Amino acid sequence: MSEHAGAPAAVLHARITETLGLDITSGVLAPGDRLTLEGLQQEFGVSRTVVRDCMRILESMNLVYSKRRIGIVVQKPELWNVFDPRVIQWRLAGPGRSEQFRTLTELRVGVEPVAAAAAARNAAQEERTRLVELAGELRLLGEAGELGGFLQADIEFHTLLLRASGNDMFASLQEAVAEVLTGRTRQGLMPPHPTEEGLRSHWLVAAAIAEGDGAAALAHMTELLEEVRQAVVG
Repeated sequence: MSEHAGAPAAVLHARITETLGLDITSGVLAPGDRLTLEGLQQEFGVSRTVVRDCMRILESMNLVYSKRRIGIVVQKPELWNVFDPRVIQWRLAGPGRSEQFRTLTELRVGVEPVAAAAAARNAAQEERTRLVELAGELRLLGEAGELGGFLQADIEFHTLLLRASGNDMFASLQEAVAEVLTGRTRQGLMPPHPTEEGLRSHWLVAAAIAEGDGAAALAHMTELLEEVRQAVVG
């Protein structure tokens, strides 16, 4: 009997999708490799319906495509939906993690300083207040070495900043930013205690947004991300 027998459908979908997603993004399955429903049924010991559902999920990320009389074909990396949080997570877990950190950090460098300046113009008062509160929480958690709590506060800080910019394109990147923040902690790239420069920069960004100073918000976010770039990319 299959080890998957009796498992809830959602669990099966997640397990199979993650296994294949990791294989594709790590290069175990190369572009042009072909899969079949029958072969995947046999490999995972699941029904044809479960396999089809998993393939639809992978197709939505552009990791594979289906072709009549050929089967399911692995896509080239340049066609992947690289902003999908699951694709980011899988790439950060694979052998190409350094390159993924580099490209995501460069994306942040290009976007978040401008988003911070926009937030200084557009944020609601409660958003400004919450950013200052979060900057204070980040200092307390960072100095205490509570990296789990620090990560959650950091995700909230950057998510709120992107939303407060008033730019829906910036806001759409919040899950991608959350994944790279999570990946940095998961991959052991965070020091036991976040640096003083990073803690201070978060505070300065929040204060500049609270005061409506767009130029200062842009400058301080640029400094913050330069510290991140040096730590992650080198």
